[in-house]
This record gives sequence, C-alpha cells and structure tokens, in this order.
Amino acid sequence: MASLLENLIDVLDSENAQYEKLVTLAEGKTSAIVAGDIENLGKIMEEEQEIVGRIQRMEKERDKFLADIANVVNRDVETLKLIDLIQMLESMPDQQRKLEDVQGNLRKTIDQLRELNGKNQLLISERLDMVNFNLDMIRAMKSAPQTANYSKDAYTNGQSLGILHGGFDAKQ
Repeated sequence: MASLLENLIDVLDSENAQYEKLVTLAEGKTSAIVAGDIENLGKIMEEEQEIVGRIQRMEKERDKFLADIANVVNRDVETLKLIDLIQMLESMPDQQRKLEDVQGNLRKTIDQLRELNGKNQLLISERLDMVNFNLDMIRAMKSAPQTANYSKDAYTNGQSLGILHGGFDAKQ
C-alpha cells in the first residue's frame, strides 16, 4: 500500500508540474492576445497541446494507481475520491500529509489556470468584437449614400460618401 501511495503522490506531483507549465503558457497567451501576436499565440497553443497530452497520460496512470489502492482497501474504484483516501490514511500521518499537500497544490494550480483561461477567453472575445466592429465600419463606408452635390444642371454628380476606390488600403 505504501508504494502505491508513493506512486500516486509522484504522479500527482508530476501532473501539478505540467499544470504549472500550462499556467505559465496561459500568462504568455494573455500577452500575445493583448499584443495581437498571432504567430506567438500559435506556438503557445502547440506547446499547450503537447502538455495536455502528457497530462492525459498521467491521468491514466493516476486512475490505475487509484484502482489498485481501491482494491487493497476494498472500496469501489468509482466512488473512491482523493479526499476519501486522505481521510482513510489517519494511521499513516506522513503519507496523509504528503497526499494532502500535493492535492492542495494541484487544486491551487488548476484554480489559477481556470482564472487565466477565463481572462484569456474574455480578451479573445473583446478582440473578436473589435475586429467585427472594424469590418462593419468598412462595409458601411462602402455602402454610404450619395452626397447632395449638384452640378450646374441640377443633377447630382454621383459622388458618394466613404471609400471611393475598391480595395482595402493597408497603409491607412
């Protein structure tokens, strides 16, 4: 049982380290979103995918260790939670403390990641709203009404408000 607990604690520590890397990447993503650095944002997302793959492998290991521990303590693997396991370890205070610490660190790191991801989602949404606003302005300028400029024969001269040429001018 002790070796299973040590293995579980090691996997949880490793998972926490990977989540901490995701936190660092999420902070970098915030800077990239604010700066509009699409290239850097793409690189960050690639790194995130690699880390998520590692975390998924670790979760499978964690589930395997929890299943083994559930068999040893004669509990249902589906209902055995980490908190339950911590409470069951009263006779092993060192293991209990280690498991509590790693569980607390993991929870704190995941909460920090959730907060950063929420902030990044909001920033992306605001950025997208700004792009849509700019596109709407460009469309509106192209479909602007004709001016009320009349020639000496009392006909309108056909000038319209807004953009007079057909393409997008990147220099503006």
